Amino acid sequence: MAISMVDKIGALQDLTLYRDLNWEGSFEQYLQLVREHPEVTRNAYQRVYDMIIRYGTEEYTDSKKKLVRYNFFRDELDGGKDAVFGLDIPLMRLVSVLKAAAKGFGPERRIILLHGPVGSSKSTIARLLKKGLEHYSRTQDGALYTYDWVDLEGIGMSGSEAALFPSPMNEEPLRLIPAEWRERAIVELGLDNEHFQVVVKGDLNPACRFIFSKLMKRYEGDWSRVVNQHVRVRRLVMSEQNRVGIGTFQPKDEKNQDSTELTGDINYRKIAIYGSDSDPRAFNFDGEFNIANRGILEFIEVLKLDVAFLYDLLGATQEHKIKPKKFAQTDIDEVIIGHTNEAEYKKLLNNEFMEALRDRTIKIDIPYITKVSEEVRIYAKDFNARKIQGKHIAPHTLEVAAMWAVLTRLEDPKKHNLQLIQKMKLYDGKVLPGYTQDTVKELRKETHREGLEGISPRYVQDKISNALVNESGQGTINPFMVLNELDKGLRHHSLIVDEEQKKRYRECIAMVKAEYEDVVKNEVQRAISADEEAIQKLAANYIDSVKAFTLREKVKDRFTGQDVAPDERLMRSVEEKIDIPENRKDDFRREIMNYIGALAVEGKRFEWHTNDRLRRALELKLFEDQKDSIKLQTLVSNVIDKETQEKIDIIKSRLMKYFGYNEVSARDVLDYVASIYARGDVK
Repeated sequence: MAISMVDKIGALQDLTLYRDLNWEGSFEQYLQLVREHPEVTRNAYQRVYDMIIRYGTEEYTDSKKKLVRYNFFRDELDGGKDAVFGLDIPLMRLVSVLKAAAKGFGPERRIILLHGPVGSSKSTIARLLKKGLEHYSRTQDGALYTYDWVDLEGIGMSGSEAALFPSPMNEEPLRLIPAEWRERAIVELGLDNEHFQVVVKGDLNPACRFIFSKLMKRYEGDWSRVVNQHVRVRRLVMSEQNRVGIGTFQPKDEKNQDSTELTGDINYRKIAIYGSDSDPRAFNFDGEFNIANRGILEFIEVLKLDVAFLYDLLGATQEHKIKPKKFAQTDIDEVIIGHTNEAEYKKLLNNEFMEALRDRTIKIDIPYITKVSEEVRIYAKDFNARKIQGKHIAPHTLEVAAMWAVLTRLEDPKKHNLQLIQKMKLYDGKVLPGYTQDTVKELRKETHREGLEGISPRYVQDKISNALVNESGQGTINPFMVLNELDKGLRHHSLIVDEEQKKRYRECIAMVKAEYEDVVKNEVQRAISADEEAIQKLAANYIDSVKAFTLREKVKDRFTGQDVAPDERLMRSVEEKIDIPENRKDDFRREIMNYIGALAVEGKRFEWHTNDRLRRALELKLFEDQKDSIKLQTLVSNVIDKETQEKIDIIKSRLMKYFGYNEVSARDVLDYVASIYARGDVK
């Protein structure tokens, strides 16, 4: 019998998971569940912190400083869609705050304020936390529960609410145990253990308190009959779309703002039924504070809030209480996280009426990335071969865009005789002669606002997009196309009005072009010198001469078989390629022999390419020997003989094979390097 398409789709469903997420049980069953898994009663901060730690961490050292990378922020849940790169230090600060709040040390009574320039990932971090909590609530580790009231006929509930009335703020079921004997009940029933202490604070919301008091009156104070007959506990699954456990508030026009958006509002239709606007049955507990209970509430551009909203925010953070209209203060349990840009934060600092808010705020700076390799990862996430089909992105295209973006964010070095481009390389972990990790630490310490100013990744992404849709380039975009777009866009950039700043940014583009020129020259040189047989032969001759020189021996000539002196001319022609001066040649040669000896002690065989400086010197020497025979300069003319063309085709194929170019981009980069040599710039 053929299986229908509907059945095939249905077979994809995980019915076991569906049943787990829709679990319902009695209050007695819930108490048993708490005894077995007391962590289901965690508060919001504990839950968020555990969610982050669940994904694991990585420790690494950067500039002699131990750092922790939290895997949660890689967004493995969503295939890295919202992954955050290069912000490990700010994220460590954020997780430290959450950890302290989870332990009840004080930060749980503060607003977590993510502060930084536009496009620095503040919204992305908040979105990750919300998205992560949604998923965590669907796992066994992140399970949490709330309750419904059932069979409420006879206590004044109307219509369908008499049959079923869900807790409007999704409260912890243990709040149904009256506060005066709640702590004693938890201890006597063994609902906590040495691994996790159950602590439930706060009272029921006004609507549930109304129902509870009515039922207690009906049963003459018999609490057990109330919960056994009228309470059903159920699994709670958080969802931003369904407005369960996750709220988002965005300031609007001042004339249209109303604080009831945060704390709920009167249901005028029900006033006709219940007769009073102060009756909790005639109130919708659906403000952002209400629906975010047990989870996270995000305030977008929090400092643009009207003062009336800020009063609610102060109480919510410090006291964990909100004040719905015409009702007593109501307990909440949620992580409140806001974000704001630089301009709004400066206004906060200058406003003496906002001291109370400043005092209740933990500010975490989220700067721009200052590591080129991390910035590249942002662009590679959106611009890669899988997403951009039909267009080839030439090697180094994203890298030069990232280099320029990072340079605009760096402060000029105050000492160490460094250029800005060198500072950028040191920050990215590159090794430069004469500079150490201590230098990097000093460079970072001497800055004041590094990473808080400069170009946003959004601007760079927009300009890469412009280059991609440009019809020139024959299906390829290259670094110069992107740099030209970045330069042109500065004329109309809405956030850059200072001409001095524009001038500095254009100087950064010139720096990047010069750096890229060195990179492509190096690649073409390596492609030309990638003749494995020739470079092996050159390396063998050089090592034979160096060995004989250091041991004060003769070299056996490979052709005549006679003993001859080491080839000083060959050795110097190699060493000069990496600027080894005459008075340091002996040191360099001994260094090479010591390196070979150290490998031999470890039982390893020496290969010419294992020593980076020697590899570079040999490649440059072979390049110098071969470039004239290839006649690279003739590329800029229209007359190329057959033999030269064959050699050029070999170079192009090596560029494609070893460096990731395609036919068009390999030809372009070869033409560009040829033009450099044609104008005599061979350094």
